[in-house]
Amino acid sequence: MSSPTGPASGLPVRMPRPRQPGRHRRPEPLAAPEGAPALLLAVPGTPSAATRSLAEEVVSIARSELPGLDARIGYVDGGGDEFPTLQSVLTGAAEERTARYEQARAAGLDVKEPDGPVAVVVPLLAGPDNATLRQVRQAVMESRIAAELTDVLGPHPLLAEALHVRLSEAGLARADRARLFTVATAADGIVLASVGGDEAVQAAGITGMLLAARLAVPVMAAALDQEGSISSVAEQLRSSGSQQLALAPYLIGPEIDAALIADAAAEAGCSAAEALGPYPAIGKLALGKYTTALGIAPPQQQGLPVR
Repeated sequence: MSSPTGPASGLPVRMPRPRQPGRHRRPEPLAAPEGAPALLLAVPGTPSAATRSLAEEVVSIARSELPGLDARIGYVDGGGDEFPTLQSVLTGAAEERTARYEQARAAGLDVKEPDGPVAVVVPLLAGPDNATLRQVRQAVMESRIAAELTDVLGPHPLLAEALHVRLSEAGLARADRARLFTVATAADGIVLASVGGDEAVQAAGITGMLLAARLAVPVMAAALDQEGSISSVAEQLRSSGSQQLALAPYLIGPEIDAALIADAAAEAGCSAAEALGPYPAIGKLALGKYTTALGIAPPQQQGLPVR
């Protein structure tokens, strides 16, 4: 039984662990600098409730990695209050920054007039898609708001990890190559499906090499938006000895209608994994683009354990 002063006599008392001194001391957690620009996630594709949920989870992951982060969502093809456009979100962020400055001045505080970008715009794209990136650039220009546009999220080893996880969830790959167990439906060849033409295929191929090293099976990239590309690559894999193929979308999700993935898999005669979606690495990579653009030290982007 406990007393107001602590546990009853005889019970162990848990004391707080002293802070570790010296060079092995754990670093203080990073926080967003005061007055830092917003992270604006630029979401492609046709807006929907599912798209909004995915984007909200991605920015939630980014906020959890960087406390104090002002993270917002804008839609490339948005409109209205439910799916605000990139222009409207940028304008709102600029107005809020000006209002904070004016309120501080009115309160008699000696504050510096805000300068620099209002936001860092991060496209929610795994690979390059010139058509979508042109839309994003145009939206930023038309807003007349100072903003910095980053590159897309890939290629990156964390995306290879995410693809591995999605394949394992679909029963198309072993969760851990180091473990000596088999999956009856495991693929012996992977078609990595991208969107954005030849440039996107080349970029996906880099992540594909990392995925091939993880799975120890051949991986070839193809374009979902080029007729016959998926089936042609599937035929190349079969001619080189692969018999049980799988299609892995090198997509986060909003970029393309999910039905096109199913159609491409059917055309190639193989099963398909889910798109990457709000996998934790996506939020970390978006945050990494933001912190790199600002020149601040990003949180550790260590690979997550594969389920």
